[in-house]
Amino acid sequence: MEIQAVFIDRDGTIGGTGHFIHPKDFKPYDFSNDAFQLLQSHGIKTFALTNQHRISRGEDLLNEFQEEFKSYGLNDAFICPHSENADCHCHKPKPGMLLEAAWKYNLDLKQCVVIGDVGSTDMLAAHAVGALKILVLTGWGKNSLEQYRHSWKDVDPDYIAENLLEAVRWLLKID
Repeated sequence: MEIQAVFIDRDGTIGGTGHFIHPKDFKPYDFSNDAFQLLQSHGIKTFALTNQHRISRGEDLLNEFQEEFKSYGLNDAFICPHSENADCHCHKPKPGMLLEAAWKYNLDLKQCVVIGDVGSTDMLAAHAVGALKILVLTGWGKNSLEQYRHSWKDVDPDYIAENLLEAVRWLLKID
């Protein structure tokens, strides 16, 4: 498969604990920048893919997240600012952000990858569009596989990685 783009979840995948951390306080894991650089050195577009409902409550600003993702060298960020109870098309597990990216960048989502730590959002969104699904065990990853597996039992990840760097190395077939 020729990979056109990789979509990466923020909280628990790029850094943090899986819980929300404001962009000014958010720190990527030590290995995340290496993962971004590997993807970029292989000419693969990299996009953030994240639900950030605190924007809808006025606790954060969309541009704060956009600036954060730009600082990592990502090509773009697809951010759902809506409450999880809003009837929007973009809040993962709905695939709206992926569909928007496909339209904006002329992507075949079956040639794209979603890397995230939550099966019931990241893996379901990827599955809805036929993208390759990689679950990382950082953040909510272990709980997603064990305690919350019932919430996405009909979907299997294509690969389970310890972290984002391992996921990227597997994807690029680097030992």
